[in-house]
Amino acid sequence: MTTADIGETGAAPGRFSLGSFRAKFILVVGAAVLFDLLLSGGIAIFNVQRLSRDVAAEVGEGLTSANEEFLRTYIDTTAQRADLLMEGVHSQLETLTAVTQFMLDNPETSERVGNALLADPALSSPLQYNAAAGWAQNSPGVPSAVSVWGYLLDENGVPKPAAQAAIRDSAILELLGPAMMAIGSPKLQLYYIGPKDASITRSVPYSDQAGTLDKLYPGHNKGPSFWDFFFPGIYESWQSWLANPSARPAGTDIVATMPYIDTTSGSMVVSYFDPLYTPDRKAVAGGVAVDLTLDQLVNLVESVNIAETGFGFLATSNGNVLATNALGERTLGLSVSGVGGQGVTGVARSLRKSTQTAIAGLELPRNQETVLRHIFLEENGEQVPYLVVLKQLSPSNLWDGKSIVAETMTLGFVVSERDIYHSLISAQKNISAATRGIVNYQVLMVFASLLVVLAAVYAISGRITRGLSQLAGAARRLQAQDYTVRVDIPSRDEVGAVGVAFNRMAEEIRFHTENLEKLVEARTHQLEEANQEINALNIRLKSENLRLGAELDVARQIQMMVLPRSAELSEIQKIDVAGFMEPADEVGGDYFDVLRSGDHIKVGIGDVTGHGLESGVLMLMVQSVARALQERGDQDPTNFLDVLNRAIYKNIERTRTDKHLSLAFLDYHENRIVLSGQHEEVLVIRNEGEIERIDTVDLGFPIGLEADIAPFIATREFAFETGDVVILHTDGVTEAESPSGELFGIERLCDSARKYHKLGAEAIKEGIIADLMAHIDTQKIHDDITLVVMRHR
Repeated sequence: MTTADIGETGAAPGRFSLGSFRAKFILVVGAAVLFDLLLSGGIAIFNVQRLSRDVAAEVGEGLTSANEEFLRTYIDTTAQRADLLMEGVHSQLETLTAVTQFMLDNPETSERVGNALLADPALSSPLQYNAAAGWAQNSPGVPSAVSVWGYLLDENGVPKPAAQAAIRDSAILELLGPAMMAIGSPKLQLYYIGPKDASITRSVPYSDQAGTLDKLYPGHNKGPSFWDFFFPGIYESWQSWLANPSARPAGTDIVATMPYIDTTSGSMVVSYFDPLYTPDRKAVAGGVAVDLTLDQLVNLVESVNIAETGFGFLATSNGNVLATNALGERTLGLSVSGVGGQGVTGVARSLRKSTQTAIAGLELPRNQETVLRHIFLEENGEQVPYLVVLKQLSPSNLWDGKSIVAETMTLGFVVSERDIYHSLISAQKNISAATRGIVNYQVLMVFASLLVVLAAVYAISGRITRGLSQLAGAARRLQAQDYTVRVDIPSRDEVGAVGVAFNRMAEEIRFHTENLEKLVEARTHQLEEANQEINALNIRLKSENLRLGAELDVARQIQMMVLPRSAELSEIQKIDVAGFMEPADEVGGDYFDVLRSGDHIKVGIGDVTGHGLESGVLMLMVQSVARALQERGDQDPTNFLDVLNRAIYKNIERTRTDKHLSLAFLDYHENRIVLSGQHEEVLVIRNEGEIERIDTVDLGFPIGLEADIAPFIATREFAFETGDVVILHTDGVTEAESPSGELFGIERLCDSARKYHKLGAEAIKEGIIADLMAHIDTQKIHDDITLVVMRHR
């Protein structure tokens, strides 16, 4: 079908018209898809939005508020119970203090009651002096143990008068002690400690306290007092509070120790002290104390039950956890260890050392407000959300081993949000189930819509695909090399346009096929000519490479030939010289030379910019000019460099190169060295190993950069004595890289030179080069390496 044929049946189909294939496809398929999206998509979106917005919001807000309020109430109630336990302990201790203080305030009554109690064999037993240990203690079988330490006994082992008075004044504990031990919170011991000048101890129930303390604290029996040895700072704090009651951290005289594990019972124990005063209230007259087990408080915390994953903990202000259950230890990431001190073992389970990052950084509350925090804890590689509720307990006075400070413990509840918000999660699951139902309904609607689309496409497929089938058959004939094939598609849509294009393509293929042999022959001839040209170029390139390689090899040989020879260096009497040069390429740009004129020795070192043939040629120029100037007898360092620079500058201009070099010379004569020229730092290692680093930046100017550098040339003179070593180097040494990219550096060069400076020049050079090569290892050498070692014999 030709263009003329199409013209006979009507106008050729445009880019878009109602009769085109594109229009038919869009009309049928678009209508079906649009129906599907409007119906099923609209229903799904409407239902999901309504369920998610209304149900999730109302259920979530209600359950969250109820759960948080429950936790607040629960922790407030538990904190009140804990405070009541502590208040009960304080009340019992204050009762004992009040009775004992009454006896001190009424000396006559105290004397009559005390003597009566001491005279009763059922309540008191005589003191027995232990000469070996140096203390006295009453016999067992009575309610309390009375211990009198060596510094309170006279030479016969009899208590001094002040100690006798303290024994009598505290005898009331024989009656009160057993009764108070039997009531209230579980206690391990009640005891009385006398004033500093009579610090006897009386403890209920009876125990061999003197013998036990001897084992735990050797030397305590020598004084100066029981208070100073065991509880330094408590007695003095009480004394200061008499003058300034507002200095008490917690507003009470009672002082507690940090909780610790009792060595006898294994229980967690806190000791509480309450002071006694003289009748005039101007001085402290000892104190009474109680060792209280924290079993009730620990049980109160460990029994906290919140859902399945909840637990409680009790922590001091520094983050040490005093009480929690096994689940709490595991969830909080705590490690347990003992802390020695005061003859007992403390419990160290610090939040700050938790393996959980969120717990280690948990900030405890600073006031009495209840605090809720949301954190994430790692469990089996997953970040699990947890809710932490914190509440401060009432403050107390705490003895920290040196002084008395304020202490406020914190009660905490921890529970998994997944657990506490179980109802919310359940509701969310129900919402998800409803959403899945909607999605399933949406899928059914999609299938129904697809059936509609398929039916519509099937209804018109015969007409649409008829022309395509003809094109496919014609393409197969064309593939079988039947170039006379043509198609006749009567439709006026895109398929008809494709048929026209196919007929034109078949005609062009026939034309090109008939002329293919001629084209192949022409292209083959062109390829042969191109191949001959490539072979000729390869031969020329190979010849050029051989020529350049020979030239570079000759240049390298010439460069190495002009370096100082070992025999030449060995003729120098007072100076031992060794040199090393390793070019980075075939031809290097580094320069060093040793020139001798009588007893004058000139050592030069330089570094031409870059490396390769041009740099090597410039280095040879410098060597030649320097040799000529030395032979002419020019001994002035400044004039020497100036003349050399003018000669090199003119050669650089003639060769039109952009190279220049850093260059320095050392002139040695009669144990003195004159340094001139700008180059790298010069290292001087004195005989004792001290290193001097001489900067040459102000001693010259780059050679070949300016015609006249005389204004920039300066000299520096220094002594060079027996055993001294001078190290000259180029930047290829200090800037050599390790495989990790780390530079060798001037510090490593100094360390290496100091290590070998006692050896000869050759050995020093070999040692430094060995250290350098070990640093470089497998890394490529990017710059020329030159090293010169001078050692005064």
